[in-house]
Amino acid sequence: MHLSPYTTTPKKPSPQSNNHSNSRRHHHHNNNIVHEAAALDNNNMHRSNQSHTSTSRSSDSTEPNEDGKWAPKLLRECAKAISERDSTKTHHLLWMLNELASPYGDCDQKLASYFLQALFCRATESGERCYKTLSSVAEKSHSFDSARRLILKFQEVSPWTTFGHVASNGAILEALEGEPKLHIIDLSNTLCTQWPTLLEALATRNDETPHLKLTVVALAGSVMKEVGQRMEKFARLMGVPFEFNVISGFRDLTKEGLGVQEDEAIAVNCVGALRRVEVEERENLIRVFKSLGPKVVTVVEEEADFCSSREDFVKCFEECLKFYSLYFEMLEESFPPTSNERLMLERECSRSIVRVLACCGGGDDLEDDGDEFDCCERRERGTQWCERLRNAFSPVGFSDDVVDDVKALLKRYQPGWSLVVSQGDDHLSGIYLTWKEEPVVWASAWKP
Repeated sequence: MHLSPYTTTPKKPSPQSNNHSNSRRHHHHNNNIVHEAAALDNNNMHRSNQSHTSTSRSSDSTEPNEDGKWAPKLLRECAKAISERDSTKTHHLLWMLNELASPYGDCDQKLASYFLQALFCRATESGERCYKTLSSVAEKSHSFDSARRLILKFQEVSPWTTFGHVASNGAILEALEGEPKLHIIDLSNTLCTQWPTLLEALATRNDETPHLKLTVVALAGSVMKEVGQRMEKFARLMGVPFEFNVISGFRDLTKEGLGVQEDEAIAVNCVGALRRVEVEERENLIRVFKSLGPKVVTVVEEEADFCSSREDFVKCFEECLKFYSLYFEMLEESFPPTSNERLMLERECSRSIVRVLACCGGGDDLEDDGDEFDCCERRERGTQWCERLRNAFSPVGFSDDVVDDVKALLKRYQPGWSLVVSQGDDHLSGIYLTWKEEPVVWASAWKP
């Protein structure tokens, strides 16, 4: 039996029958609107196709999977109208989307609902206010238990986060093998659910069990306090000497601020964190990592490019639409229709979509109020992160043992997931988690 300080029995989701009935309201009326949207799309098909050939690789690959889906086509037309400042067409398309969209409907209706919110904010220049409201509501309903249940349920049905955990843990264990004192500096967003399996591995090492210090760069101190208590309890159970520390933000990300000792072997672990760092500050942060003298740096990020297209709203929209279409499809096939956890994950997406499309366009970045984390979630592709990381580190290919561990992990989930190892000259530059042959998460390991 797998022991973990986070083990919990998920509650049975409560039915959302009233909400689902909303998604079927005005059925015949909405069918007419869909036909109108299709006609609008056909009228603009030639211009639309020309646009797609000039955009990124990702937007080209969006079309073949959209047979019979109305939401991407209608959303795309609306984004173009906003970009062209065609207020009449924009208002008409927003009205159609509002009639068709529902956060409780099928995948098309959900996609339309959350992108509609972002497009409306973009058109009315209300993105900052909307984002702050959404964040405030989410914060008030946030608790350690609810966040833990959400993360664990997601990890139960999808390898989206566990893929990076297994790959990073394997690289860290191999890089720090034989070291008596380990210090892991953790920048991640999964409440330390990565570390129980690493503690188990340390407890079963053939040589003497090492001392592990875990320093977490965190957002919410009160939540991390409870996380730390659970981790300390689990470490005692495993018989691993353990120390848990928390720092807020990057200001203390120095040897002195982290309490780094000369006899400690350092690992820096970044899972889903670097995309939340301002684009202009990313290379500086990587240099800070190098100054810590780590034996290994592990980086896991979602595979999308919201960065190079940030000055072109339509291109950025296309990349955002492709990424979240895949994500929403994955959630639809992973969770039952009435899942509360699925709805919570989708609402998290809605905040990110508003942030990227309505708060960060045209140079109007949202004020960060001194919080390095609270910035536009400008994802970059693995190849882009490689360019940044190569300025300070050298890539380390994952060993066959680690790759086998990841493959074994994926077999626990539904069909559709697979592992792709970078080929050719980039064979050391990480591995990819793919969903239906589309890369969605990138994992890598680096050394000085």
